[in-house]
Amino acid sequence: MQCLQTEPALKSDVITINVGGQIFQSTKQTLTQAGPKSLLSQLAETTSSHRFVDRDPDYFSLFLSLLRTGTVPSKVKDFDLRDLIEESRFYGLEPLLTSSLTNPSHFDAFALQKSSILPLNGRDSPSTIAATPFGSLHVSHGNKITSFDWSLTRKSTILTQFTAVDSLLALSPDIAAAGATDFSGLQILDLQNGSIKQVLEWENVTRSGSTVQAVGSSGEFLFTSFESSRRNSNSIMVYDLNTLSPVTEIGHNEIFGADLDSAIPATKLRWVSGYGLVMASGSHSGLSGVSGNIRFWDIRSGNVVFELKEKVDCFSDVCVSDNLNAIFKVGVNSGEVFYADLRCLGSVNDDGNDKSNPWICLGDNRKVVNGRKEGFGCKIESHGSQVFCSKGGDIELWSEVVMGLAKSGESQRVFRKNLMGRVKDMGGLRITNLAIGGNKMFVTRKDQQSVEAWQGSIKGF
Repeated sequence: MQCLQTEPALKSDVITINVGGQIFQSTKQTLTQAGPKSLLSQLAETTSSHRFVDRDPDYFSLFLSLLRTGTVPSKVKDFDLRDLIEESRFYGLEPLLTSSLTNPSHFDAFALQKSSILPLNGRDSPSTIAATPFGSLHVSHGNKITSFDWSLTRKSTILTQFTAVDSLLALSPDIAAAGATDFSGLQILDLQNGSIKQVLEWENVTRSGSTVQAVGSSGEFLFTSFESSRRNSNSIMVYDLNTLSPVTEIGHNEIFGADLDSAIPATKLRWVSGYGLVMASGSHSGLSGVSGNIRFWDIRSGNVVFELKEKVDCFSDVCVSDNLNAIFKVGVNSGEVFYADLRCLGSVNDDGNDKSNPWICLGDNRKVVNGRKEGFGCKIESHGSQVFCSKGGDIELWSEVVMGLAKSGESQRVFRKNLMGRVKDMGGLRITNLAIGGNKMFVTRKDQQSVEAWQGSIKGF
């Protein structure tokens, strides 16, 4: 009797749908995974026993597998990606399809290869690029910003008030923060409509314009490095990422005389979530060479927690990795990659020539010859547990190798280098930008009016 009572309940949970003449059966729970606004959820809720959808059943089979397992089956490689996207939009499943095909957890650094070229309109090469967590991309070239969606289809191109955009940050697939070193204010742009939603200004003492030197964000805050148009003061402003209202100001410098350290604005801002700190770095080229500083700010107290003053082989570019608990730099003179362990910075002083120098060279520790700047223009970015560094037209991939204990009893950190891509991907013009979003890496090169998309073979696409 117990079985007879539960049988009707089981049957009532099974939904039958006729798609293009082919019968599919699934549970109400599976179909509602699509979300309340999707067609499948609506079909699951209807009381009618005649559920017919006049669409291709082969695509529906893929989407049903997506709802059941969270991933698309391997046979998806037999389908055209654009057709797949259009079908997913009909059912209201594009967000789920996007998550499955571009999930950041699927990023495989060792499998990356140049997969496509994204052409840009006009004669201007990209000045900066910004990727979103699910693989869509914004590209500034000249006074324009072009956006590509997660499938690398061009969405829009808008004109801006800037001569050239120097700082660009993706706030969402359709919203970006943009600024320039020769134009006052950080503009929050609606890239879909081509409109300015808001302009963020820093009111300096001289009441001159405030140009943007760098921009960054955390899950909660937007960080902007400003410099006065007269170049006699600079600051880092912290805004609420949702309301864009000011939260606090850190690193405010008024420059007097030849105070070089204060005169260097932050030109790169990165949030270090594991430490709750903002990394702000900047450098200056003078008659005595290139010097700079790397500071880690606590935005709650407004104080510097760690500081590295760069005098010997200053960085050409610098990045920080939460996963690896380390800072990485490319030396502007040597072109070598160095790292400093974040856990060992508490006792570091500012003299780069003494034994407390935290930087450990990962390369051959080559000596600089004839004053050549081997690292000029090199870019370095971290993602997960890997570090990517451009050298001319090539990309080096640095990864930590797990080793045993050294003789001192302390753990020994060893990093190994690999060159990225296939043989035909290597070389070419100098790389000018690196960005990572979703399961893709984006690369731009000098004098090229395009962007390279690098990715592994995801489900055969």
